[in-house]
Amino acid sequence: MLPLLRSTAQDNARIAVVRITLMALVIAGAACGPAGEEASSISRGDEAAARGELEEALAEYSLAAQMGSDDAMTLARVAHTYAEMGRVDEAADFYRRTVAADSTYADQAVADMVWLARAAAARNDLFSVASAIGTAHDFRPGISVAELSLPLARHHFRNGEYGVALPYYQKALAAMGEDTTPDIVFEAASAYDEVGDCRNSLVLYEQYRRMIRRWQRGEVHWRIGSCSYRLAQDMIEQDEDEAAFELIDRMITLGEPRNLLALAYLHLGGILARLGRCDEAMFSFQRVRDVDQTGSDALVERAQWRFDELRFSSPMRGIISGGGC
Repeated sequence: MLPLLRSTAQDNARIAVVRITLMALVIAGAACGPAGEEASSISRGDEAAARGELEEALAEYSLAAQMGSDDAMTLARVAHTYAEMGRVDEAADFYRRTVAADSTYADQAVADMVWLARAAAARNDLFSVASAIGTAHDFRPGISVAELSLPLARHHFRNGEYGVALPYYQKALAAMGEDTTPDIVFEAASAYDEVGDCRNSLVLYEQYRRMIRRWQRGEVHWRIGSCSYRLAQDMIEQDEDEAAFELIDRMITLGEPRNLLALAYLHLGGILARLGRCDEAMFSFQRVRDVDQTGSDALVERAQWRFDELRFSSPMRGIISGGGC
């Protein structure tokens, strides 16, 4: 039998009860199961299972299933034997057939699939973890196994399924609390970033930044700056200049991404002008030429035009217009 990973006492007790109950059914099954040839196969399978000869037990149970494929108890024996052998896909297939024939076997199916998922996690087989838990969810939607959240998150993350990975990262971070490691925080932040949720990704990127040494911060500075710039553009479109200012200012402070700094200063100048901070706005427009790496004359000329507009505008302009420069 494959070893269980650590879990809560309640989870382990519930799964143990289901698995013990199943073995009792296996032993007692011949007395109340199908008759004739099928019953003989089941009896021989039970005897083989009791001796730990799983291949022989599986052969007998499979033969019985072929003779009476709609019998849930026989299908459950096949499914459980596959689980004991660590064969996730076959166990899942036969448990689906079992539960379709008799829904009362759903808890048994969940117990075996969670057991298989934990065993797979112990050997770092993330694909099997995801497959086993996915099957358990089919039988009991919403089932949660805390210690499997991180393996599942990483499986889906590595397969580009960022939206699917996020709930598992959330559970993993909540469970770990202060014991969270930098790599997990960074992965969760990246998952949020990939689905376009810069608000949450920035919170985690900043947390990750505080957890690592200064010389390690190059990539996270780029990611914070890039996400801050994108979110600032959204804030500008929503006329939330104060929020946009904080984001653009953070990007400029970090100095990344360098290829966007000229645009960042141009946006910052516009924000400051709308906020009535005219001298600061003019300085920002001047900085566009200094940091521009795009070679875009149009960008530099636009910044110069905005600078000249502020420089030569009437000092009464902001008063007359009711705000801004």
